[in-house]
Amino acid sequence: MEIKVLKNILGANDQLAEGNRSLLDSRGIFAVNLMSSPGSGKTSLILQTIKGLKGKVRIGVIEGDISSSIDAERINREGVVAVQINTGGECHLDASMVSHALGSMPLQEIDLLFIENVGNLVCTAEFTLGEHVNVVISSIPEGDDKPFKYPLMFTRSEAVIVNKVDMLPLSDFNMAAFQQA
Repeated sequence: MEIKVLKNILGANDQLAEGNRSLLDSRGIFAVNLMSSPGSGKTSLILQTIKGLKGKVRIGVIEGDISSSIDAERINREGVVAVQINTGGECHLDASMVSHALGSMPLQEIDLLFIENVGNLVCTAEFTLGEHVNVVISSIPEGDDKPFKYPLMFTRSEAVIVNKVDMLPLSDFNMAAFQQA
């Protein structure tokens, strides 16, 4: 028996994503969809990028999380606009969520937009958001098998950042902060 696919189930999301991308393009904003497992370093990468580009590039952030605003608050303390999206249990952001967030951002003041997706290696790669590039962080302590277990995430990303925090020289490690945690 042959089954005909009449419409891509993600077609509506893809249309909204195109609208998001058109809006970003019309404002000259480059958008990066940052994806990875929970705790692998998405927010830390954004914070370091903010420090490195301060005064050179105007950055904005859409923060995706299941329930908290901790990361958005950290980014706001750096003087960067961050809009929080709480998914209420959903494992990913979608184009509609991003569209609503874009509506509450000062787009005329942004050159580079980070979309910090919900920490997940499964769902986040399936939904286009309007981004220009997808970037995945692979955290070495999680194991070297992630590209084999989650191939879609790695094949749909234009860049992979290998986070090797475990390789940090001991002289750079803040033992006092570690012991307080």
